[in-house]
Amino acid sequence: MGLIGEVLMLPFAPVRGSLWAVRQVLAEAERQYYDPAAVRAELARLEERLDAGEIDEEEFDRLEDVLLDRLETGLGRGPGTADGTTR
Repeated sequence: MGLIGEVLMLPFAPVRGSLWAVRQVLAEAERQYYDPAAVRAELARLEERLDAGEIDEEEFDRLEDVLLDRLETGLGRGPGTADGTTR
């Protein structure tokens, strides 16, 4: 973008900066949500809840399926950016 374009876009700089910050927060949240280590820890806690009688088999199976889907997605993304690509 040329000098004139930069000058014309100057009033929108705070918005562009805010959007960048929102994207960064979202990317970090997704990284943590799909982190295989975090999902495995949640699976272990889920099994503990089942053993303690806090949840029944049906609830365990439902929640386990959700966690296993997250784990599969997280492993499929691999290291890199939030959208699964590497730089």
